[in-house]
Amino acid sequence: MQTPWPPLPTTAAPKDIEWRLPRHARSVGRARALFREQAASWGLPQDVTDTAVLLLSELMTNAYRHAKAPAGREIWARCVVTEDRLRVTVTDASATLPTPGTASPDDESGRGLTLVAALAGGWGAAGRECGVGKEVWFELDIGPGC
Repeated sequence: MQTPWPPLPTTAAPKDIEWRLPRHARSVGRARALFREQAASWGLPQDVTDTAVLLLSELMTNAYRHAKAPAGREIWARCVVTEDRLRVTVTDASATLPTPGTASPDDESGRGLTLVAALAGGWGAAGRECGVGKEVWFELDIGPGC
């Protein structure tokens, strides 16, 4: 049987996607909306989607608020689904690695990375091997078959 050329388009959604967003407060909400849409197309379980949206929001907020970077630098968010895991990585232009803080009960912020550590199956941060800045990531178990 002969294969048609050009190849016929596939309806399967990619399992790896990246968004480049301006370093602005509105980008946090935009990243949440983009992720929700992508998670639905991938058929991720709703509980995984909800947790990932929360943790993505925390990492995006940290990148927007705390990354000391020149004006015009972007924040990148990348999501990769493997057979049983979701990995979300947020990259910004600051080389300063984040560390979980200790927030008092009256503090209005400072719990983001503690929340990430509590809800994610794993998380970490490292300087970028190629380029400027750092990557902060988390992983969630999605179970087989997604």
